[in-house]
Amino acid sequence: MKNDYRAYVQRMLREGLLKSQKVEFDRISRFLVRAVKDLETAQANLTIDEEAAYTFAYLGMLRAGRAIVFLQGFRPAGTQQHKTVVEFSGFVLGEEFRRLIKRFDAMRRKRHEFTYEPVFPVTMKEAKDALHTAREFVEKLIGFVKEKNPQMDLL
Repeated sequence: MKNDYRAYVQRMLREGLLKSQKVEFDRISRFLVRAVKDLETAQANLTIDEEAAYTFAYLGMLRAGRAIVFLQGFRPAGTQQHKTVVEFSGFVLGEEFRRLIKRFDAMRRKRHEFTYEPVFPVTMKEAKDALHTAREFVEKLIGFVKEKNPQMDLL
């Protein structure tokens, strides 16, 4: 796994998808705190605007994913940063997170569609499912980060 990780990171750096960046745990914590707030905002918007709820659920996942990228000593770069966050998070988190990463990627694509092609609306079921997935993802990532730094008081 270490050699796979090293090769993967080298490829991502070479392709300009990642840049090295040392990030303090405080900043990682702030991303996770904001991710939780995004989920609260998604919940509050659920009965008002499904697309807003979906967007905030996705943003919560994106911010938590960015925290994982930063935790590894990198930041996303280039024009496809959301895709990079999804893929890198999946690689780092491994098999246990496969289902959530697939859902994260599907949400990324769906959010892109309805943002740039408003012909594809978000249903209430999609918004509720997105919020459920985002909650599970963010909770698991908070646990993952706490394992890396047990003294970290996130929430």
